[in-house]
Amino acid sequence: MSTVPQHTDHVACAAAVRSRDPRFDGCFVTGVLTTRIYCRPSCPAMTPRSDHMRFFPTAAAAQGAGFRACKRCRPDATPGSPQWHVRGDLVARAVRLVDDGVVEREGVPGLASRLGYSTRQLQRLTLAELGAAPLALARARRAQTARILVETTDLPMADVAFAAGFASIRSFNDTVRTVFATTPRQLREQAGRTGDSAGPARARHTPGAPGSSVSPVPVNLRLPLRTPFHAPSLFGHLVATAVPGVEEWGDGRLHLALRLPHGPATGHLSPPTDQRHLAATLRLTDLRDLTAAIGRCRSLLDLDADPVAVDADLSADPGLAPLVTQAPGVRIPGGTDPHALALRVVLGQQVSTAAARTHAARLTRVLGEPLPGPLRHHGLTHQFPTAHAVAEAPEDALPALPASRRRTLRSLAVALAEGTVRLDPGADRADARAALLELPGVGPWTTEMILLRALGDPDAWPGSDLGVRSAATAAGLPGDVRTLEWRASGWRPWRGYAAALLWASSDHAAAGTGLRLDHPERPLLRERP
Repeated sequence: MSTVPQHTDHVACAAAVRSRDPRFDGCFVTGVLTTRIYCRPSCPAMTPRSDHMRFFPTAAAAQGAGFRACKRCRPDATPGSPQWHVRGDLVARAVRLVDDGVVEREGVPGLASRLGYSTRQLQRLTLAELGAAPLALARARRAQTARILVETTDLPMADVAFAAGFASIRSFNDTVRTVFATTPRQLREQAGRTGDSAGPARARHTPGAPGSSVSPVPVNLRLPLRTPFHAPSLFGHLVATAVPGVEEWGDGRLHLALRLPHGPATGHLSPPTDQRHLAATLRLTDLRDLTAAIGRCRSLLDLDADPVAVDADLSADPGLAPLVTQAPGVRIPGGTDPHALALRVVLGQQVSTAAARTHAARLTRVLGEPLPGPLRHHGLTHQFPTAHAVAEAPEDALPALPASRRRTLRSLAVALAEGTVRLDPGADRADARAALLELPGVGPWTTEMILLRALGDPDAWPGSDLGVRSAATAAGLPGDVRTLEWRASGWRPWRGYAAALLWASSDHAAAGTGLRLDHPERPLLRERP
């Protein structure tokens, strides 16, 4: 799938529906005029006539046109469209912010303010591009979150409603009936679960002080993904660069501390076993953070990528084609906190992976916020320090770094804290690149690594990285920075995936070397040669 059919191309979309190819799931949805039901392209039901099909870019647009979600293929559970991952325009940035729960927390005016547009302008642009206004996009996201909670937990429906972002039980019930053509109680019964389906609202879960008696709520999820999915290189990279106490590998899962809008949480992510879903358990101190937690885990694992398109384009280069064959579906290792990841990149300047982890661990012990007692499992103890904490810290609180790197760390922390550098899901990547390069001690490698891992920029290119150059040389590609950059110009817009592919082809632990995804013990991590 080198190109994704647009919802305006009726012929291409109809052909994709007839093929029932699951790789198109999430790229568009199909509304059937005779039944008023919308489906994913791979729906196993009888294929409707082409003239009975109508195509929408999002589930929200289909719902807004009066279509209900198919109960058989569950189009609301498909991965997000890859175009919002790749694109950097205003509408794509708005979609990423909606996915992060900004509308629930700040409303549509808050979303528009973050993007620098008026509410009216933003609504006009999203309607023209998506067929749905920001509020409709948020409503579709709330419906999906509600369904996850109804089907995977035994929480009372009142808790489910408020956790999903609904303002009232009535709006929750009405939305579920409209979107899924069933009641919340029936959804839970169909999922084979029992629980209080209409009990009184309980107190919302709020974070407590370290060691307090706060009771995190575990939520078990299955995160959908596109195939192929090269788990060893992705999880290997995340484990090799993990900050002790913040991210740990054990029991065959990646455990990580999460900083969410309403309180701390932890995530526990398992490599996929069926190549269609990835198991995740979230332990939340406030259920309102569920949407944000899901979005950040998806960003960490790059689950909204389009691996078939990426592999097809990179395979056109004869130097990369063998690497794609060996490791199809390589993902970009992301992060759950862009500010933390940016600071960690600076800590990793000109040092080994182990040294970078040591510096980050020391900074976390001194300036990080301890997790509440009930969240301290699997070696997790702290949240990584905020940019404000690093910006205001005394000199003796910072790791033993050269003076120039301390100044760089401090200047970046100040820029993030003051908003001079923006790295949130709605950030403009070009603006972020320019702002980063203006900071003292921040060069092309640091900038591209931040854009690659913190913002998930698919075309970021850390070409001077030692691991990239070594792997390129081993693959018969140029090892010189300038010559390799010229060669990489033919890999656009997927240069970030080319870098991840080169890392995956090396014998460093970040490639998954020595990582047994089914082994309960933490792997022995080796340094890059």
